[in-house]
Amino acid sequence: MNITHEQSGDSFGAQAYTFELGEHDTAHVLHPQQVIAYRGNPKLRSDRLLEISRMMRKRKLIRADFRGECAFTAVLPAGFGLQTLHISGGSDMLYDFRQLFFYTEGIEMKSRILKLKNMLITQDAIKMKFSGEGQIGIMTQGTVFQVELHEKEPLYVNAGSILAYPENARLDLAVYGNHLASQHMNYHWKMTGRGHVLLQAGGTRSQELREHMEDDGLVKRILREAIPFGNVFIK
Repeated sequence: MNITHEQSGDSFGAQAYTFELGEHDTAHVLHPQQVIAYRGNPKLRSDRLLEISRMMRKRKLIRADFRGECAFTAVLPAGFGLQTLHISGGSDMLYDFRQLFFYTEGIEMKSRILKLKNMLITQDAIKMKFSGEGQIGIMTQGTVFQVELHEKEPLYVNAGSILAYPENARLDLAVYGNHLASQHMNYHWKMTGRGHVLLQAGGTRSQELREHMEDDGLVKRILREAIPFGNVFIK
């Protein structure tokens, strides 16, 4: 299967991804409403209901299966992108099922129940672990990059920036820096372990920066920064 990417040159900033499947290819698309164009035998697309447990986690009812020689184009709105990852054998990485856009035939998924403290921050009780041979597509916000983990030296990561992390990683909810720094930052994960963590460079951070650049007035900006939780109470 071949995937090509086109980015809109207008102000809307939409992303278009064209999937070209061969005779023996299969793509399971979990957001079929994003497919805007299709070429091929109409019978090569077959929609079906998701399993109940995945309906609840994905908040979607339908999965579209594309099989055989066909092509389709899916679009994602401004601010979203698609990161394609190759899975070969077993993977120790845990992903949010809500961010899964597609997966190919040969991919197997297993659920992992999170610890209570992790549930409270991620607002998700279950992560997904992939194995087998094939590809998965993860919806992202901003550039995706990876950072290595160490057994002893902790990595502090904004909780909202994590795309995936190793199952073996040790996570503790934390902030860092002096009193003023820890008072104004979002919650972070203090992470140690083996492997790497996948991060996305968009999301809430981009929105906060855009709001900061708007002319709200000097006094209001000072109060937001100086008062504990001022960014929450002062709009």
